[in-house]
Amino acid sequence: MRIPVSWLIQQLELTEDHRDIGATEIAEAFIRVGIEVEDVLPLGPVTGPVVVGRVAQIEELTEFKKPIRYCTVEIGEPEEDGEQPLTTQVVCGATNFVEGDVVVVALPGAVLPGDFAISERKTYGKVSRGMICAADELGLGDDHSGILVLPVDDDVAPGDDAIELLGLTDTVIELAPTADRGYCLSMRGLARELACALDLGFADPAAIDVPAAENRAIAVDLAAEGACSRFAVRRVTGVDPTAPTPWHIRRTLMLAGIRSISLAVDITNFVMLELGQPMHAFDTSRLRGGLTVRHAVAGEKLVTLDGVERTLDPDDIVISDESGPVSLAGVMGGASTEVRDDSTDILLEAAVWDPPSIARAVRRHKLPSEASRRYERVVDPALPPVALERAARLLRQYGEGSIQPGRTDEGTPHAAEPVVMAMDLPDRVAGTRYARGVTAARLQQIGCRVEVGAAEDGTPVVTAYPPSWRADLTQPADLVEEVLRLQGYETIPSVLPTAPAGHGLTLAQRRRRHISRTLAEQGYVEVLPFPFVSPRVWDAFGLDADDVRRRTVAVRNPLEADRDQLATTLLPGLLDTLARNVSRGAKDVALFHIGQVVLPRADAAPMPDVPVAGRPSDEEFAQLAAALPAQPTHVAVVLAGNHQRVGWWGAGEAASWADAVQAARVVAEAAGVELAVSADALAPWHPGRCARLSVGGFPVGHAGELHPKVVEALGLPKRTCAMELDLDLLPVRERKVVPVVSPYPPVLLDVALVVDDEVPVAELTDTLRGGGGELLEELSLFDVFSGSQVGEGKRSLAYSLRLRATDRTLTVEEATAARDAAVAAATERHGATLRG
Repeated sequence: MRIPVSWLIQQLELTEDHRDIGATEIAEAFIRVGIEVEDVLPLGPVTGPVVVGRVAQIEELTEFKKPIRYCTVEIGEPEEDGEQPLTTQVVCGATNFVEGDVVVVALPGAVLPGDFAISERKTYGKVSRGMICAADELGLGDDHSGILVLPVDDDVAPGDDAIELLGLTDTVIELAPTADRGYCLSMRGLARELACALDLGFADPAAIDVPAAENRAIAVDLAAEGACSRFAVRRVTGVDPTAPTPWHIRRTLMLAGIRSISLAVDITNFVMLELGQPMHAFDTSRLRGGLTVRHAVAGEKLVTLDGVERTLDPDDIVISDESGPVSLAGVMGGASTEVRDDSTDILLEAAVWDPPSIARAVRRHKLPSEASRRYERVVDPALPPVALERAARLLRQYGEGSIQPGRTDEGTPHAAEPVVMAMDLPDRVAGTRYARGVTAARLQQIGCRVEVGAAEDGTPVVTAYPPSWRADLTQPADLVEEVLRLQGYETIPSVLPTAPAGHGLTLAQRRRRHISRTLAEQGYVEVLPFPFVSPRVWDAFGLDADDVRRRTVAVRNPLEADRDQLATTLLPGLLDTLARNVSRGAKDVALFHIGQVVLPRADAAPMPDVPVAGRPSDEEFAQLAAALPAQPTHVAVVLAGNHQRVGWWGAGEAASWADAVQAARVVAEAAGVELAVSADALAPWHPGRCARLSVGGFPVGHAGELHPKVVEALGLPKRTCAMELDLDLLPVRERKVVPVVSPYPPVLLDVALVVDDEVPVAELTDTLRGGGGELLEELSLFDVFSGSQVGEGKRSLAYSLRLRATDRTLTVEEATAARDAAVAAATERHGATLRG
């Protein structure tokens, strides 16, 4: 919320110590009490001669393609009777003003925001001696739809200093209150918080006399049970539709980022900013009969104020008359009953709506508004009659309206329940001792009615009756938070606890760090992808309808409406991150992530409602564990582009399925386990380039190249590769690796074996390694050949063997015997023959 500092200060009862309080001190005070300050924006700067002017004459220059006007503007009163006013001539392209309007003129020598200097210059064949200003050119919001036209005021004359008149030396503070502090989306709430932070008095603008509702202004039926806890309306007739909005209201709306529309609408928006109660103004003459608050009928239509026809959902709450819906409750009014340029009979409406219902409607119709933003965060149920009275009086004051007797006020909001708290609970939570009376004083500052007494055991307790605007105060912990934040979090002592001896990282934690470090050393970059996925990703992955990965856990209140499921695999988030990096210009990408996935159980028990007043029992812990889904830790990598980059050293090497498999081997080696690799077919991998990863004969993951259809559906680079395995399925072993270095020379031998095409290379390699025994130090495949020389359906696999003993120099006979043993094992198991 954006709010001018001058408006805030007006509500405070300043003492001598705070007479000169500035925006910086106010921002620091808000931060102390837990309200985030997003920005502090001084208006301007505007310097030099910027004055009030009255448009005396307008000459239309018609020889140009766009509208151009040559205006004579009075910028000073005559010094003596009979003399002509002081004038200047300005070329202007705006058309939203007429002769006699009061405008703001920047004369030569003035400097506007953005270091825009004004000087006399010739343009469009005329000499322009100044500039007639729009609101954004003066730093008053972002409106550039036309010239800023000021209301006619007898106290304002041409030549008056516009910098002072417009308050261009003011500062706007932009704040972001947390969702539980909806009352802070108003000047009333923010001024109260500021008064608490500075220990000053506070003048509540809602403290006005509201006459009793002797009779109903209009018939209202609350037919939607639970959707509206209070609905009030008041009628004002005889409003002058041509009456301008007072400057101080227009200025406040501008600085808050709200466009000025008309007097009636501007007043409802002003009261919303002032008190925090959203309001709506109906043209009473366009209503048909009484009003009904109900749920929409499926298929009903409503044209909202933005001119869009919307199809309503049965979950939507609407205000309707005899003709049908006239407003989407809490979100936006309907066009059929909007206040127009000729409206004189105004029906003001203020209500309290169900926050979840409003939030759902906003997301469903993609229609956020200032009103819905407040309704989603809970509105003070005591405000509707106060806001109506305030708005009606402003319409009477500035629009010459007549407030009709009576007010319709339907619904009775529930009063907040009292909260009982041990008097010393804030002290015990903070680990300090506050002065006597601090707890009661702070709770009274926020509006609570406080009673001090004693529990049955004699312990002093305080009973707080929360004010109507603090629906978030429901338990002792909430009261503790209020005391601590108003006393200042900086007053809470900071004590570093002593770490007990003998505790450190677990084996699983050390393994995870080692795997992460090893992958980083291999050139992979660790990322933290978005943990939620869209149901559409499973279609893009080509998963079958009964694939277990489609069975997910839905998020009740997702951060993004189309990503409302917890991931059962790490690949969607990683691939999304890869695609984003590629779209930003990255070509060679290798990413990894270690994180949890969520695998719901088919027979999961319902989640129990566990109280938070004390530690759960063992039985409650067991119930929670039975209801929670499995959350194993996975590791995944994705690759695209070149695995070995192009450079002076060569043309580079494209990433392939083999690199994804090698990444799995790197993880297995870091974990201290032996990984078996075999061919498999599993979406989203290419069926001919997919490897199953197994440990001890049990599958733990897959690796390979993604299917081309998956690559196309997700917008990935061609031949993108990926690997994912379940770390929790790998046995945790304490690795204390002590390398054995032999001082004796190795024996290098080569062997070429001819086998059937169907024999997997990984199995043949494992057989050779096992047959070679302890003397075989390293085995690597360096050539694969197929052709007529080796026979149809055959291929030749050439290996290099490095043999070495740790205690002696091997003889040729010993090395040859080890090689022959390896070949014999391959012959027996795979039918391999030596290539001649």
